[in-house]
Amino acid sequence: MKLNKTEHAGPVPVRRIIGIDPGLASTGWGIVDTASNKITYVAHGCIETKADCPRAERLFLIYTEIRKVLRGYAPREAAIETLYFAKNVTSAIPVAEARGVLSAAMAEAGIVVREFTPLAIKQAVVGRGRAEKVQVQEMVRLILGLPEIPKPDHAADALGAAVCASHTLTLSKQ
Repeated sequence: MKLNKTEHAGPVPVRRIIGIDPGLASTGWGIVDTASNKITYVAHGCIETKADCPRAERLFLIYTEIRKVLRGYAPREAAIETLYFAKNVTSAIPVAEARGVLSAAMAEAGIVVREFTPLAIKQAVVGRGRAEKVQVQEMVRLILGLPEIPKPDHAADALGAAVCASHTLTLSKQ
């Protein structure tokens, strides 16, 4: 069958992507749908844990809450920010642990997980890898057509990761 320029083989598949901004105290998540060159906002939120709770309980809470989000929204792809730490390695350990339980939940759900550096996310969202945090959040708002910058900040950052992933093609499960 020949297709002319105005016809296509069928509807463009929608990719549902969850972006994750991992943290032990606060894990942001944001979900977008993308088809062709259109990105549509779906939802966002934050999983917060209390500092006075044992670390194992905090990690289990992150795991159980993200599983609820995954079941409720059924994303097929995930974008998570790579671990970044400038000076304090010990502050990176709780984030790494949170990333571990998040990755386990996504693997359990059969979700393709891709990692992006903060630089890559800023480049994809703003067009400049050294953009300020507020610039990224404002561009997320504009790209998704939201009336205001998503709150809290971790959820806005997670939406930025999802937007970044929407600009890339998933060829296979990693």
